[in-house]
Amino acid sequence: MTSIAEKLQSKAPRRSGSSKQVRLRLVHVDFWSAMKVSAILGLVLGIVQLVVTFVMWSLLSVVGLFDKIDEVLRDILAQPDFAITSIVSLPQVMMFTLLVAVLNFVVITVLGAVVAVLYNLSVRITGGLQVGFANQ
Repeated sequence: MTSIAEKLQSKAPRRSGSSKQVRLRLVHVDFWSAMKVSAILGLVLGIVQLVVTFVMWSLLSVVGLFDKIDEVLRDILAQPDFAITSIVSLPQVMMFTLLVAVLNFVVITVLGAVVAVLYNLSVRITGGLQVGFANQ
């Protein structure tokens, strides 16, 4: 029974020299390690989300988009004192983004743990993932 990796390895040109190739099979992913890595990934993505939201808000404010939206909505609603920033101000937008970032953190952390458990269960059927390493 040959795998795709073995077929590709046999077709690849052989290098002369002392490059030792090792084929290993990944048969277990540690639950806590996967959870820690996914938690760090969720934290980093949350911070990136907060920074991007702040930068985009600042950019849209500097460009004057909110003033243009205010003018259009004043004409449509016939209210001369209407301001879009009173409804969606920077603190409100940042609090909403923080809430979404916290929810994303929880979801990404749980998904990382679930994927590790599912992989560990699927290894019983598939035998694991075969990975090749070469020392060059």
